[in-house]
Amino acid sequence: MSRLSLKINRPELKHLHQIVELDRHCLGGLWTIKGYQQELESLNSSFLVLSIESQNLIIGCGCFWSILEEAHITLLMIHPDYQKQGLGQLLLYEVLKDACQRQLERATLEVRVSNYSALSLYEKFGFKIAGRRKGYYQETGEDALILWRGDLHYPQFQTQMSNLWPNISDRLNQHHWQISW
Repeated sequence: MSRLSLKINRPELKHLHQIVELDRHCLGGLWTIKGYQQELESLNSSFLVLSIESQNLIIGCGCFWSILEEAHITLLMIHPDYQKQGLGQLLLYEVLKDACQRQLERATLEVRVSNYSALSLYEKFGFKIAGRRKGYYQETGEDALILWRGDLHYPQFQTQMSNLWPNISDRLNQHHWQISW
């Protein structure tokens, strides 16, 4: 089986319709084109997309806001057709790598209490539960867990990230993905 090449980069305006469609599949239409356009234009926002290079198809998206010394992760999504292949790990790895390059000290996010696969992913990267937001998701009334990961600016975090990479790479290889840098 041939390998498909993945690309991770910053999106452009021309990608917004694909990103909104991805949002609709993953999050039920949480953000609008205008919301994503604001992320593209904001100096405090770090926005990455994961695409299948040969098809020019965006299959993942990650975003965080730089707030003081914190990366507040606002989005991390992989199209349902491509989940459970290590792509979420790859995208989170790149988001956290970007946070480190910006010299941020910690990362936080909210996640549905019922999203066990996301919770497992964040746990692999050392996130801990820091609190709970009651009824955070308005459409369902579901609670969100607040996850927190500190020490991004310390050498031991870089070591932890380096130790995660072989597992991420192996998982991508198992599913016939390769990364085009």
